[in-house]
Amino acid sequence: MYATVRRYTANPGLADKFAAHRRDIENVIRSAPGFISYYMLKTQDGAITVTVCEDKGGAEKSNQLAADWIKQNMADVGKKPPEIYAGDVVITTSAQTSGLRT
Repeated sequence: MYATVRRYTANPGLADKFAAHRRDIENVIRSAPGFISYYMLKTQDGAITVTVCEDKGGAEKSNQLAADWIKQNMADVGKKPPEIYAGDVVITTSAQTSGLRT
């Protein structure tokens, strides 16, 4: 797995603006090849998104899809491009809801 993190700054309230377009954003990001998961965090000065795909190509495509969507739908947001961090996922864990022993 490969993940990409986009950090949008200098735009308070950005996560709320994105949330108003949740369905559109979900559909766009899901179209990335090998898409696995997507998360958005609300920060004081903007938002952070995390996209996990099967490989680097899919994660890089998600960056392009996000940039294109913002340019077409929220051009005022794109004044300052996000910082992008990316890399191989080396640890993953999640809550287990079945098979627990008591």
